[in-house]
Amino acid sequence: MRVAIVSTGVANVASVKAAFDRCGAESFLTHSGSEVESASHVMLPGVGAFGPGMKALRDHQLVDALVSRVAEDRPTMSICLGLQLLGQTSEETPGVGGLGVFEAHAQRFPDTVRVPHFGWNEVVAPEGARFLETGFAYFANSYRWTDVPKCIDGKSSLVATTTYDSIFYSAVESGNLLACQFHPELSGPWGLALIKRWLEASC
Repeated sequence: MRVAIVSTGVANVASVKAAFDRCGAESFLTHSGSEVESASHVMLPGVGAFGPGMKALRDHQLVDALVSRVAEDRPTMSICLGLQLLGQTSEETPGVGGLGVFEAHAQRFPDTVRVPHFGWNEVVAPEGARFLETGFAYFANSYRWTDVPKCIDGKSSLVATTTYDSIFYSAVESGNLLACQFHPELSGPWGLALIKRWLEASC
C-alpha cells in the first residue's frame, strides 16, 4: 500500500504525511497524473481558495486522473478544500468549475457566526457507514455544503453532518471514496482511527 498525496502547492501536507506515518502507511508527494492513476491510495488535501486549488489541478493535468479514480471506485480520500473541489462550484470563486464528482455547491457561512469556522466540532456519522463514526473533529473552513451532496454518476453515498449556525454536510463516503470537510490528520486519535479505517477497508 502506497498513498500518493497530491501536491498542489495550496496545502501544507506535512501533517497529512505525518498522520499516514503514524498509521503505518507509506506515503509520497506527487503532482504526476500517472502516479495518481497508479497509486493504490490517493489523498487530495487542500488549504486555501477554490479557484487556485482547481488551477493547480488543471496546471498539473490531474483532473482526469482524479475523476477516473473516483469513477473506478479506487481508494481516494480528500480533506478540507479537497472535499469542496469534488463538487461543481463554490461561491468563493464564481465561474470556476470543480471536479464535478458530486452535485454540490460550496456556500459561505453567514455573517451571523464567526468566519472561518475554526476549531473542534461534532461530526454526526450516518448509520451503516464503513469509515465514518460520530466524534469530534478539527475544522478550519469558511465555506461548506448545505445541500446533500449527490454522486453525479448515480452511485449511493452516505453523509455526515455538523452544526455551525445550521446543519451542513461535513463528510461523505461513497464506495472507496471518503471526503472530509474537517482535518482528520489534526483530529487526534479519532481522526487517526478514521484514516486507518479508510486505509484498511479500502484495500
